[in-house]
Amino acid sequence: MAQSMDQQVVELLAATLQPAAAIRNNAEKHLVQLYSNEAFPLSLISIASHKSVPNDIRQAALLALKKVVLKTWSPSLEEFEGPVAIGDATKEQLRQAVLSLATSGDPESKIVGAASVVVSRIASADFPEAWPSLLPTLLQLVPQTDEAQLHGALVVLGNLVEDGFNEEQFSESAIALIKCIYDVAINGTKKLAARALAVSIYRACFDTMGLVYQTNKASVKQLMQHCSDAWLPFFIDVLKLPLPYLPSAEEDNQGGPAVSDWRGVIALKTQVVKALDKMQNQFPHLLSARTLELFSTIWEGLQAHLGPYHALYVIENRQSRLENADNLPYTLDFLVIEELDYIQTLLNTSTLKRELDTQLIPDTTTNGAYNSTWVAQVMPILVGYSQITTEDESLWDIDINIFLSEETSETANYSPRDACSNFVAKLCSWPIFESLLTYGRTIFEDVSSSPKAKESTLYILKHVLAEVITNDKPVDPESARLFLEYIRVSMRNPDDFLRARAFIVAGALTTISGESLLELVPDFARQSLNAIENDPSDIVKVSCIRVMQEYFKALPSSNAREYQVQTVAAISGFLSSQDLSEIEDSPDLLDTLVETLRDAIMADPSLCLEHPALDVLFTMASYGASSWQTTMLVNEAFESITSSMASKGPDAYAQLCAKVLPTLTGALDVGDMTAVSALSDMAVSLLSSLAENGPEPLPSGFVATIMPKLYRLLFSKAEFSLHQSATVTIKHILAHDPVQMFEWQDSETGKGGLEIILLIIDRLLGPDVDDASAAEVGGLAVELVEKAGPDKLGPYLMQLLRVVAIRLSTADHANFIQNLVLVFARLSITNAREVIDFLAQVDVDTADAGCKTGLEVVLRKWLDNSANFSGYDNIRQNVIALTNIYQLHDERLNNIQVQGDLIVQNTSRIKTRSQAKKEPDQWSIITVPLKLVKVLIQELANPISPTTPGLTLGIQNGASDDEDDDWEDEPALLDLAAPRTRAGKSPSSHI
Repeated sequence: MAQSMDQQVVELLAATLQPAAAIRNNAEKHLVQLYSNEAFPLSLISIASHKSVPNDIRQAALLALKKVVLKTWSPSLEEFEGPVAIGDATKEQLRQAVLSLATSGDPESKIVGAASVVVSRIASADFPEAWPSLLPTLLQLVPQTDEAQLHGALVVLGNLVEDGFNEEQFSESAIALIKCIYDVAINGTKKLAARALAVSIYRACFDTMGLVYQTNKASVKQLMQHCSDAWLPFFIDVLKLPLPYLPSAEEDNQGGPAVSDWRGVIALKTQVVKALDKMQNQFPHLLSARTLELFSTIWEGLQAHLGPYHALYVIENRQSRLENADNLPYTLDFLVIEELDYIQTLLNTSTLKRELDTQLIPDTTTNGAYNSTWVAQVMPILVGYSQITTEDESLWDIDINIFLSEETSETANYSPRDACSNFVAKLCSWPIFESLLTYGRTIFEDVSSSPKAKESTLYILKHVLAEVITNDKPVDPESARLFLEYIRVSMRNPDDFLRARAFIVAGALTTISGESLLELVPDFARQSLNAIENDPSDIVKVSCIRVMQEYFKALPSSNAREYQVQTVAAISGFLSSQDLSEIEDSPDLLDTLVETLRDAIMADPSLCLEHPALDVLFTMASYGASSWQTTMLVNEAFESITSSMASKGPDAYAQLCAKVLPTLTGALDVGDMTAVSALSDMAVSLLSSLAENGPEPLPSGFVATIMPKLYRLLFSKAEFSLHQSATVTIKHILAHDPVQMFEWQDSETGKGGLEIILLIIDRLLGPDVDDASAAEVGGLAVELVEKAGPDKLGPYLMQLLRVVAIRLSTADHANFIQNLVLVFARLSITNAREVIDFLAQVDVDTADAGCKTGLEVVLRKWLDNSANFSGYDNIRQNVIALTNIYQLHDERLNNIQVQGDLIVQNTSRIKTRSQAKKEPDQWSIITVPLKLVKVLIQELANPISPTTPGLTLGIQNGASDDEDDDWEDEPALLDLAAPRTRAGKSPSSHI
């Protein structure tokens, strides 16, 4: 082993761990250059095997070795780039060395894991042909080795099952492999962690078995039945194991045998439940005979684990969601989650459903009352595991956003509380509401009940009510009123979380319980508004703000208007009490405020002109401009407002413009000065909604107020989304009031509206603007052609269309291509002959094939991308235009060749991205008329709408004259050969 090579590689590996990007990238580049050196992988495994080398360098060496294997080992590997630089002798040496390291019993589990990954990657290419000894070696090693080596061997086996074996290889070795790990799993002398890892490997086998099952059902059924007969008794024995002594917090920190036993039993039980759940989903027939036994055993486990769970997480604040180095969970919360989820899976089985339904048959000796013993037993479990943990309590106190994300189920931290809420959905076909009321009575009337128990009872009630709405089931008004009494008391409880939950559930219960409780909505709405203004807890305030959404939906519009002003004031007051510099980091909070404000405004949008509702909305918009969700909500709210105000007539819309335009244009100025593109983007999006929903004509001065800002933005270096929104806004203005647009003259440049738009189009179609920024320019060009017509455009019309054709030749983005093609499609609906004649006279210089006619460029782009067009109107116009072009039977079209059908390669190999670059898809070549027929047949086979009378009419007559047509009438015939169209020069370098 050459010392110089090892030293060089160690230095490069160390450099790849440096924080400086330049040093790191340079080192990675040098490592790649060593791929062709056959000594390089040997040096890497040598470095990784030396315990004297720092562990981070050893890990980096194994990571680099994995990359070398993937890219240079064998063409059968998906990421292979070649050439193969490692000889057979060196490969054999590497195989043995890396397997030896993975099974060496190295105390560093990360090293073992990284080495086992390399083994699995090599095995995926070499096993069994070039590495026939791999599996026999492992299977022989497992029963004979010590605990440390056993761990490494199991890790390698696990990686082979997950990533190394294909279906054929797995089939050949499945029996021996499963027998090997079964012997480990049932061996009581082995460490519990090793036994849990063996069960995890068995569970991983199910995925590959599922693939093999598709082609060899009989063999897999026989194998799985044999496995089930052996494993299932063991699984049930593990489930029945009592939990060992619960270590104290001090013992937990110190470690020791008691902690290892506790974690080991939890890990083993968790893997068993996960394996059962996988079996139930993939091979349910294997468990059908023991479904009731499994249900009973899991249920007894949940009952037994409730006490320790409370001690660990509800009373104390022990760490949760912990996994060991092999990614095996070992904390009790993970086990509880798996048990709750598996119970839900079992509830889907017909065997269990029949049994539970039998237990709920009404007993006539008790006046038809339900013998709901088992449903009643569910309640303590759901309420018990739904209680707020001490960890969540502390987090929610610090960050309201975390509370809201949990409340809206938009969190990645799936907890037993979440599992219980999902459990509720499985129980709604049984009398859960009545059972919850019975259990809730014992909770709320027991003076020793904790606030957490009461809160979790109401939490479960909230989810029961959500399922009631989904399944259209009635809620007994008397039962609802009994719950409301407990809720009223809880709204005055000193515990913040119970108080907040009471307000949330009050909104759900009063708004879905039928007409009998709607009379209570005004009173509870007033109490919520009072809490927003006066409650000391932000958790309670936010909960009340959120529940006001329910009240606004339930109240009649006349009553809802009464609460609009107070709700706006309450939200404004809450905002003023917050640190607005931090609120932009709380997107869930902002979204809740925006949603409630939107509902309040929509109770009567006209009133928002009399109080600061819109100012509050814009304030939140400015702080949430960088959040996609907040931006969308603000846009939706403002669009609803503008649409509603526009429907009330031009005067109401003009008043709205007078109120909002100074704020929105001011936001554009602030965005420019502070270089905050998100703020400008938000402002332009709102301006676009304002223009889109405006009347015809727009209020006087509208164009003069907005256009100078948009003109400046479109000539600046801004984000592509800002350019798109500004382009769409101008299109909407032009569509609603072309007269005002063409009469407007920019005070700074002295240019008129028509010339400004031509300059904007010229700028966006120029080579300096990317496809994304110019994506909407086609729609603006179409609108300009239709509204200005040949009389106003005159000599610029041909120049405009020529520039569109030239830009289309270099366009790559699908949306941009569609946008530009639709310029010619809209014109072809009524002027197909003139469009074809014009394009035939245009010369376009292309990078790959020299000079071509515009007809070739446009039709190739058009037909190659036509199948990917989106939007009902766009597809409709496209089909009509292509039909009209086909009906011309123009001889020039026969000379143009375009893509036909994809040539399918006869291979079963998955094509990766790197392979796709080397071997791009091949297409047949056909003429334009044939392609037109293919496209039109495809559209007929996949209709854009179940009923398209207008489309049929358009195909027959060249244009649609359906009275219900929701897109604009086509313009008068544009004669592209007319003298006024062909004469003159463009006002800029392009147009």
